Amino acid sequence: MADRRQVLRFGAVAAAAPALAGAVSAPAWAGGHGAGRARPLVVGHRGASGYRPEHTLASYELAARLGADYLEPDLVITKDGVLVCRHEPEIGGTTDVAARPEFASRRRTVILDGVSVTGWWTQDFTLAELKTLRATERIPAIRQQNTVYDGYFEVPTFQEVLDLRKRLSRELGRDLGVFPETKHPTFFRGIGLELETPLVRALRRNGLDRRGARVFVQSFEAANLRDLADRHRIEVPLVFLSSAAGTPFNDPRTYADYLTPAGLKELSTFVDGIGPEKGQIIPRTADGTLGSPTRLVADAHAAGLKVIPYTFRAENSFLPAELRVGADATAYGRSIDEQVTFLRTGIDGLFTDNPDIGVLARSLL
Repeated sequence: MADRRQVLRFGAVAAAAPALAGAVSAPAWAGGHGAGRARPLVVGHRGASGYRPEHTLASYELAARLGADYLEPDLVITKDGVLVCRHEPEIGGTTDVAARPEFASRRRTVILDGVSVTGWWTQDFTLAELKTLRATERIPAIRQQNTVYDGYFEVPTFQEVLDLRKRLSRELGRDLGVFPETKHPTFFRGIGLELETPLVRALRRNGLDRRGARVFVQSFEAANLRDLADRHRIEVPLVFLSSAAGTPFNDPRTYADYLTPAGLKELSTFVDGIGPEKGQIIPRTADGTLGSPTRLVADAHAAGLKVIPYTFRAENSFLPAELRVGADATAYGRSIDEQVTFLRTGIDGLFTDNPDIGVLARSLL
């Protein structure tokens, strides 16, 4: 059996990938108001999470080798104030913590953005404790092939992702970007573990808080982005994420209101782009097929904002009805066709779990 430390170090490497990645040049867009039209970005959503458990160094490295322009880490925080990469602060579904008897007593119920959630929480673990856990596939019923990697990869810190970015940029000969998302910033601020200050410090410590750096910071909370812009004076572009329904936490305004022409104009005073749910670009009809594009891309561009929708995935269960192949929900459908269709609306990039598919789709424009 292979030494587990070797697996942790080299698990992301695919034999044919370096040649592909080396041939992929970085798009020109680095954000900023008034920036010209450039080649759409391919953002490795939680790394290459279609092929490896999400938010692991293996997933991020594979995304880079498959041609992603940016790596997307979701940021939460530990008890001792270290930013780590997890989809949510609750880690029962993305690590093996439930199988660790030494942490059984840590399971508890927390009100997360107004919703009662029971599980294990990053804010209850020191970094040293968290590092004893191993990542697991978040949606094993759909991505059973990813479960072969369960138990091999650590929970990475944000600094480790920045270190990986630096190393791979040298190795691949292109300036790899990072696209961190602050997860539940109001919740963390309420328990005395704000995300903004350690995030800004990390970017500045690594020489990345400057215009032209290949960094975007994103959030579903407008107040969080305003704070980064006004109080922290962050220099890198900011992206406001939106859901198809509802409101940002503790915000009286709906996402729909933020995406009106007037709302977009207001957003443009403190952010550089939006990251809508892809159905806000092309909604689905009652029968699950793609409908007609909305005006959101045109309206956002008129306000000087870039548009990078989420999330593009290859499996039938995530695709519009006319692009599914066969009856198996876990099988791959015509995901390339979906991404080409969306890219033709004029979007400025896309978040994808399968960066190689995004790179290929972009090449077909």
